[in-house]
Amino acid sequence: MSNYIELEQNAKLTIEKLNDLLANMQVYYQNLRGFHWNIKGENFFELHVKFEEYYTAAALNIDEVAERILTIGGSPLHCFDDYLAKSEIRPEKNVSDGKAGMNSIWNMHNLLLSKMREVVKHAAEQEDEGTQDVITPMINILEKTNWMVGAWLRK
Repeated sequence: MSNYIELEQNAKLTIEKLNDLLANMQVYYQNLRGFHWNIKGENFFELHVKFEEYYTAAALNIDEVAERILTIGGSPLHCFDDYLAKSEIRPEKNVSDGKAGMNSIWNMHNLLLSKMREVVKHAAEQEDEGTQDVITPMINILEKTNWMVGAWLRK
């Protein structure tokens, strides 16, 4: 394992945590694509656009996490089999109801936030400010997004 930024050897656990986050983000991303493609009903126009907004943001975050893994000397997971084996988020098929999709997103966001906070906590313990700086802005944005999802769901 090559570490380009001379972090201590504890980067191995950081890489594992980032790959766990990456796997969950990839399944989340694919679920969003499915919701976008299959949405039906009175909220079609609103949610079709919203789901696209969410999966576009997710794609950017996925790339940031994968590149951070590379930066600290790891190899990002990149096969669907690996994602499915590691992810706690499960694939969802044929979700066409807007409320069901939004409830799923609410739950996936909460799980992703938990994973992100775990990464940030570990990175802080390792004095890995770079990993913290990558993940912390994602937390801020996802918290706000989930607040809006909750408002839509009347939670």
